[in-house]
Amino acid sequence: MVGNEQTRLVVLRGNSGSGKSSVAAGMRERFGRGLALVGQDNLRRVVLRERDRPGAANIGLIDLTARYALDAGYHVVIEGMLYADRYGEMLTRLRADHRGPTHAYYLHVPFEQTLVRHATKPIAHEVGEPQLRDWYRELDLLPGGVETVIGADSTLRETVDRIMLDTGLAGLPETDL
Repeated sequence: MVGNEQTRLVVLRGNSGSGKSSVAAGMRERFGRGLALVGQDNLRRVVLRERDRPGAANIGLIDLTARYALDAGYHVVIEGMLYADRYGEMLTRLRADHRGPTHAYYLHVPFEQTLVRHATKPIAHEVGEPQLRDWYRELDLLPGGVETVIGADSTLRETVDRIMLDTGLAGLPETDL
């Protein structure tokens, strides 16, 4: 078992350019101290500098980092593309082991909008349309209907507001962690 009855675990998944990192940052800004961000891109690309492939080391590192933060009393937001076939088993185990409320969201953006959003990213010059098309998975949902799908028509503010309310984070105080 991991965390406690009060810790919140939030999983934000979706394709490149769907707003996962922006939503996570908005949640952190709104909540303050006591909310840990576990970003797939940071752990995979920066810490490990590895490619996203089945069985890669970042899967275990994401799990370990989230568990450590939950056990330390932090609320945790895990965000990334987190493909269902590669990360689903780890996320299912983490969800089952978490003592507190767990919420999962899939931010759905059509491919055409992914291209437009990607053009504004710092890595836009490194990653082109063919690679984005290869990465894109239409509604790559986890099994069991555990995710709430939020469409591209929801603004960043609306999405952050919704998740903060759904998870109960909106009513919790910032912690001294």
